[in-house]
Amino acid sequence: MAVEDNNLQVLNALDLAKTQLYHFTAIVIAGMGFFTDAYDLFSISLVTKLLGRLYYTKPELLKPGTLPPTVSASVTGVALVGTLAGQLFFGWLGDKMGRKTVYGMTLIIMVLCSVASGLSFGSTPKGVMATLCFFRFWLGFGIGGDYPLSATIMSEYANKKTRGAFIAAVFAMQGFGILFSGIIALIVSAGFDHAYNVPSFQENPALSTVPQADYIWRIILMFGALPAGLTYYWRMKMPETARYTALVAKDAKRAAQDMGRVLQVEIDPEDAKIEQMSRDETNKFGLFSWEFVRRHGLHLFGTTSTWFLLDIAFYSQNLFQKDVFSAIGWIPPAKTMNAVQEVYKIARAQTLIALLSTVPGYWFTVAFIDIVGRFAIQLMGFFFMTVFMFAIAIPYDHWTKKDNHIGFVAMYALTFFFANFGPNATTFVVPAEIFPARLRSTCHGISAAAGKAGAIVGAYGFLYAAQSKDPTKTDAGYPAGIGIKNSLIALGAINALGMVCTFCVPESKGKSLEEASQETIPGES
Repeated sequence: MAVEDNNLQVLNALDLAKTQLYHFTAIVIAGMGFFTDAYDLFSISLVTKLLGRLYYTKPELLKPGTLPPTVSASVTGVALVGTLAGQLFFGWLGDKMGRKTVYGMTLIIMVLCSVASGLSFGSTPKGVMATLCFFRFWLGFGIGGDYPLSATIMSEYANKKTRGAFIAAVFAMQGFGILFSGIIALIVSAGFDHAYNVPSFQENPALSTVPQADYIWRIILMFGALPAGLTYYWRMKMPETARYTALVAKDAKRAAQDMGRVLQVEIDPEDAKIEQMSRDETNKFGLFSWEFVRRHGLHLFGTTSTWFLLDIAFYSQNLFQKDVFSAIGWIPPAKTMNAVQEVYKIARAQTLIALLSTVPGYWFTVAFIDIVGRFAIQLMGFFFMTVFMFAIAIPYDHWTKKDNHIGFVAMYALTFFFANFGPNATTFVVPAEIFPARLRSTCHGISAAAGKAGAIVGAYGFLYAAQSKDPTKTDAGYPAGIGIKNSLIALGAINALGMVCTFCVPESKGKSLEEASQETIPGES
């Protein structure tokens, strides 16, 4: 157990610091990265229907064009694959080169690839989609780096009393990014609809999609570069975290100077203690060692398994989202709208869900995580996700009847409220607290990458699984599946398994990072 007085003075100063301006500055700087991440990842779902109309409408068919299954999976999924790769690579690099250095790289990639996505070119539909997929992979690669680095930086800057709330607040900016993507899409589509007042598809298929609508998806995707670009200067002004400088780089003098300037206090560099630490063998074990397995193997299993299972459920929401939105009339049948109106209606639905369910859930976690703890919130979240998923799944036919639509929407909203006031936030927070400083970014990256693997399973595996058992009733281009009801029952079981795996994750509330990660400092008992 760590004895506070024997810890490095610079780390004690950070742990016991009163909440002040630099904490909120760090939340905004790191949080704007997550705002951008969410904008970039979720804005594509606003424009996929438009891409189908623009590039895949066939005059002989009596319905608007849609992206073929393989193209749709590639356009929306390639960024998730890039994110997974970026989480592993930049997580490792953050422990090798330092948090701040790598933090700037990820932002530059995000800005450049956001702009490039909107400039995707090609003389054929396949060419445009291939170019878009290329740039969205590298956009995802940059986004991936933001996960371990933002979490690690915030955890290493925070005091131990409110650390959970600060890391959760960074992650909660994701909700505002989703909201902002919907608002931008609403503004852009409303402007184009006003400028080009064209008939619906059923009135005139040829005129329902104006060529100028091609600008809409490009503008929406390129807007993601703006928030990332605005925070670059401030990211570069942030000093390296004291825990990296002192515990990994072994530069006690610089750590004391940097944090002394931030906290506006005099801090003893304690060179002798750092020198003693550099000779101490107890903290030199690597990721692929038996000592790591002994100390943290169960913890890493806990953080990876829970994030993997959570993201399967979280990203599979598309299974019944279209049923929810159609049931309450938020999204009318495609043929009753022109291409621009469809973008507007989809954006409105996403914005309302973000306002009513997503954003409040994130901020409930911020408010309660340092009061009730990470473990309790994660367990409760998985429990209620299981309950509401089964409550939707088992009587699924009942909810699809017209008189029961309000209950259907309430169950849907509550499922994702408890994902956000639950494991969607805690799976991000905990890996930034329970691993040693020299492996913290790497282990967070591994945990986050497991989550993205779950997202890929949820978004695409279940998209195919949820198709009707009757081959004549499947979506265009899809084979028969197990049906929505059986898919939702499977997702309920996955949430229940997430609850079980939560017992492998330790509680880190109120502990210093060194105590939570069992990282011994010379002189501790």
